[in-house]
Amino acid sequence: MADGNRWEGKRHVGDLRKQARQLENEIDLKLVSFSKLGTNYSGSREYHGNSIEDASDHEKSDTAPLLNKANSEHMFETMAMEIEQLLARLTQVNDQMAEYTQNISVNSHNSALLHTLQRHRDILQDYSHEFQKTKANITACAEREDLLGSVRRDIDAYKNATQRRTDLYLKENEHIRNSDRLLDEQISIAMATKENLQGQRGTFNSITQKLSNMGNRFPVINSLIQKVNLRKRRDAIILGFVIGICVVLLLIYAFH
Repeated sequence: MADGNRWEGKRHVGDLRKQARQLENEIDLKLVSFSKLGTNYSGSREYHGNSIEDASDHEKSDTAPLLNKANSEHMFETMAMEIEQLLARLTQVNDQMAEYTQNISVNSHNSALLHTLQRHRDILQDYSHEFQKTKANITACAEREDLLGSVRRDIDAYKNATQRRTDLYLKENEHIRNSDRLLDEQISIAMATKENLQGQRGTFNSITQKLSNMGNRFPVINSLIQKVNLRKRRDAIILGFVIGICVVLLLIYAFH
């Protein structure tokens, strides 16, 4: 009966060791893939950062790198969960072997079994340490890249705002230059009009002087000249009023 129980115990321990080796192999493969994923994850994020700084086509820098980043994050979370589950299963198997070792340690000292259990525990500890280290490195890289991405976005927003302000200043400067040009043209027209009016005034003064001389000689002509002078004054007042209105309208148009 004791031999049967011992045989059953050995077979149970053998099954546990077999499960432990299978889990260790799976974890080892997962950790290799997880480490490669961490390298690719960091590379894709660096490429994303460089494409934002160097690429001239914004649509190109905002498509493929973002998709790689999303896929890498999803694969990272999935693989991390799978490795954690495998480590939990391996821990459970080691605990079962440790429980069996404690039960048989009262009757016998199986140094080989204790050595095997310790080796499995060391392997579990190494895998857990490697997993936590790789996971911490990827997490730190992600946090660093998120911080750099936030800084890049702030810089881009500042550059865009500065560019918009510069464009507004240039447009306003262009408007001012156009207004100055129009005002210079209106001033030139006003100066030419003034010269013409001065020439006409001189002509009228000469004619008036001649008519006055004739009026002094002939009273009838003098009376006619006075009427002409009154009509001329009235026309001058009307003409001055019209010119004043035109000048005011031109100034309002120029400054508007």
